[in-house]
Amino acid sequence: MQQHNETISPHGGKLINRIVEGPARDEALREAAGLERLTLNAREMSDVEMIATGVYSPLEGFMGRESFESVVEKSHLPSSFGRAPGGGAWPWTIPVTIAVKRENAARFAPGRKVTLMDPAKSVIVGTFAIDDQFEPDKKREAERVYRTTDAAHPGVAAVEQMGPTYLGGKITVLNRPTAAAFTAYRRDPADTRREFALRGWKRVVAFQTRNPVHRAHEYIQKCALEIVDGLLLHPLVGETKSDDIPADVRMRCYEVLLENYYPKDRVLLRVLPAAMRYAGPREAIFHAIMRKNYGCTHFIVGRDHAGVGNYYGTYDAQKIFDEFDPAAMGITPLFFDHTFFCSSCGAMASTKTCPHPAESRVALSGTRVREMLGRGEIPPVQFTRPEVAEVLIASYRKG
Repeated sequence: MQQHNETISPHGGKLINRIVEGPARDEALREAAGLERLTLNAREMSDVEMIATGVYSPLEGFMGRESFESVVEKSHLPSSFGRAPGGGAWPWTIPVTIAVKRENAARFAPGRKVTLMDPAKSVIVGTFAIDDQFEPDKKREAERVYRTTDAAHPGVAAVEQMGPTYLGGKITVLNRPTAAAFTAYRRDPADTRREFALRGWKRVVAFQTRNPVHRAHEYIQKCALEIVDGLLLHPLVGETKSDDIPADVRMRCYEVLLENYYPKDRVLLRVLPAAMRYAGPREAIFHAIMRKNYGCTHFIVGRDHAGVGNYYGTYDAQKIFDEFDPAAMGITPLFFDHTFFCSSCGAMASTKTCPHPAESRVALSGTRVREMLGRGEIPPVQFTRPEVAEVLIASYRKG
């Protein structure tokens, strides 16, 4: 279903909206006040917003057993979601789930409607019509989704910390989860689709990031800009690991970079309020689907996309796209190799384009960069823009 002169159809064919407004909302709030309450954690709060605003289209709620097992085992949604272009099932790689403790399972039995609560503000977020309850094989979930059962992996740890009883069913949002941060950059998929249409962008490339943009990222983005109409710089600002650079610092880095080095009429900076899973290859597909729902036609996949530690091969997140029907995916991945400044070439290059040995490449480890920034030293301009380095140095000094 095409809306707002969209460049690309949403995943599943329809952009989901589970937000209730007007008189219906008032009535629903009165009902919700008398229901059993289920308090959400940070990831669940994020998932509720992603479902309600269509970022997770075609999902309308948390996955029941059929959807969960189909995604875990087949990396596709079940046939109940209809057929994708090409006749197959819709690709989907990450389970979207909510769980409770076993001793609380009776309070959240199928057929019951419960109220979803914001843990920080004790505010009603919405309601949850439960239609399924099951206990998954968490070890199998970890093996399939994260390719490891190591509890040191943040995604596996999150699964282990969930209650053993999963609940499925549609959600309805009555009060959107509020966030004071980045309000100027928060846009729903319906909004970005309108923004693209107003700018006349038919081909839009998205760049996923949870780190500051350095010269290698800049080079990749600008290469992609050569073949599309616009770039959606789309940093993830939901829940991340405690040792990741804070979202507010990253956002300032993006702002100073765009102020000085990008064409203002060809780049949009917007935020993705999703939580990181650190699922490597599977999360690359998940990130691509989300950007498709935002209206993007292309998606950049670099090395070690959504990776953590040494759990995934450097280019596994690119290889996984070969496992899916391009027509069913509906968004074109753009693959980039390791990128760097080559002193012999005198330019940014990658392992695909540079013939020179490693000694010619300006390459700094994350540890080395952090040491330099901690001392107030600006890394070489071939590695990072000075304006970005200044933001990071200021952050280190505050810390």
